[in-house]
Amino acid sequence: MGIVKISDQMHENLRVASNALSRSINAQAEHWMRIGMLAELHPNLDHSDICQLLIRAEQAGGFDLETVAASVAAKPGHSGRRVQ
Repeated sequence: MGIVKISDQMHENLRVASNALSRSINAQAEHWMRIGMLAELHPNLDHSDICQLLIRAEQAGGFDLETVAASVAAKPGHSGRRVQ
């Protein structure tokens, strides 16, 4: 674990979102980082697809890039475009 420095505005955004979604500030930041990382790695996926990936990865033992990649590859009918 490490410390990440963020702007005061981003910290305020995290505080508001974490309160609204009943998460800790750290959990909210980690959630946004996962979503952002997957959006960059899979730009063809929308938010709903990414959430499905996260759920399947959790069911397969937890979130890591290898698990997520396997989840994308194992999806029946996956054409490289969208995951459903």
